Amino acid sequence: MGVELSPQLALQFGFLSKNPKKILKKLNTLVLPSSPSSPNKIPLFAPIGHYNGMGKFISILLILFFLGVFLYQGAYLPKSPISVEEKLFLVEMGQNLFQIGENLGKEGLIKNRYFFDFYVLIQGAQRKLQAGQYYFSPSMSIAEIAKKIISGDVAKIVVTIPEGFTLKQIEEKLGLKLPGENLEGFLFPDTYEFPIGVTGEEIVKKMRENFEKKLDTKIPELGLTPREAIIQQGKTIFEVVTMASLLEKEVKTEEDKEIVSGILWKRLENNIPLQVDATITYITGKKTTKISKEETQIDSPYNTYKYLGLPIGPICNPGLESILAALYPKDSDCWYYLSTPEGETIFSKTLEEHNIAKAKYLW
Repeated sequence: MGVELSPQLALQFGFLSKNPKKILKKLNTLVLPSSPSSPNKIPLFAPIGHYNGMGKFISILLILFFLGVFLYQGAYLPKSPISVEEKLFLVEMGQNLFQIGENLGKEGLIKNRYFFDFYVLIQGAQRKLQAGQYYFSPSMSIAEIAKKIISGDVAKIVVTIPEGFTLKQIEEKLGLKLPGENLEGFLFPDTYEFPIGVTGEEIVKKMRENFEKKLDTKIPELGLTPREAIIQQGKTIFEVVTMASLLEKEVKTEEDKEIVSGILWKRLENNIPLQVDATITYITGKKTTKISKEETQIDSPYNTYKYLGLPIGPICNPGLESILAALYPKDSDCWYYLSTPEGETIFSKTLEEHNIAKAKYLW
């Protein structure tokens, strides 16, 4: 839509003239103050070349905008958002940024290796990429993949070691041999995360460190750590863990463990054989709780029927509850106990009562 001027204005500013220079000259006679307080005047219209700088600035902004969108899509939009495929990807020791990016592209995990290279470079993390095995999926963005490699968030296996597992059972569950001496009893049962390809040495180190950590963790209701309680009672860690391993295998509940702990410590003090069935099954490797008379005569330092005192070492890896029960036994008038096939613990004050209970529940 055009602007219609009155004949007087048109004549005044030369709009009826055919000379454009004259028109522009007339238009520039219109002036505006640069500010209300300034007497300086600026022309209403300026030559077209005056706007070239602004045009270039806008062009640069547009280029940067579209470049930003392009790079954002490359770094944050995954190759295949709906993919459920997951691959184990290896970053080898000594590989550089560009080798890793190339391999990610070859494995079909990213859209373009150059996006990966660029993203890591602008993060300044090219020297922080860590070797290891990682789980990646095409549904992950380059930013997510790069973040895992930079942080060393390698692929892991989650393993739960139940309380009472023996060293042999732990090795069977992990599928590898654990090196070291005197491991039984000191591999703390817990849920662990191990990297893919973890070695036996690394597993032992982590489980032993967890054991030490538990000994040094203060028990709120006691006001001290298990290690401090052991020292306070004049016992050794080896003695307490060995006793705890017997309790772990013999009875189930916390209360029963405390009562049985009281019985076993009392029998030790009075030079009475402990006669713990679990020590016999540890020797034989049988899974049943029933033992024969012949088995009680097996010549082994673990046989608490044949030899006085604690066995030569722990018979399993006890949990914290059993360790605390070994430290804090409950006094009672009982000298004997047995566990029924249903897991109930029957306590007896005399050998006669104990034999009656055995006839009732076990024979």
